[in-house]
Amino acid sequence: MKPILPLILLLASLAACRGDDSARVYDNPDQIWTLKSMGGAAFPVTATLTFPKSGEIAGQAPCNRYFGALNAHYPSFETGPIGSTRMACPDMDAEPAFLVALEAATTAQVDGDTLTLSNTDGLEMVFTATD
Repeated sequence: MKPILPLILLLASLAACRGDDSARVYDNPDQIWTLKSMGGAAFPVTATLTFPKSGEIAGQAPCNRYFGALNAHYPSFETGPIGSTRMACPDMDAEPAFLVALEAATTAQVDGDTLTLSNTDGLEMVFTATD
C-alpha cells in the first residue's frame, strides 16, 4: 500500500501542472504582446514582445526591431544582450527606456491575456496579448 502513495502524489502534481497554460507563453511564436504600461504609467508609444523560437525574444521597440536570447524558463525572465536595428524616428526617446527595462526584468507572470514582467527593484512592464 505504501509504494502506491508516492505514485498517486506524483500523478496529482502532474495533473495540476497540466491545467496551467501560463508556462506556454515562451513557446507561442504567434503571440504578440503589446506594452501597455511601464512603471505604473501608460506607455506612450507602441512596443511589442514575441517569443519566436524557444530561447529567443524579438519585437518592435518604439523605433527599431529588436532581438535577443531568453536565458530562463517561466516564470523566470532573463535576456541575453539585446540587439536592434539602427533607424531614427520621432519616438526615439522612449526606446532606451524600453530596452533597458526589458533587460532588467527577472520575472514573468501571465494572467489571461496579460503578461507582466517585473523585478525586485520595482520594475513593472504590463503587456496585453494582441492578435
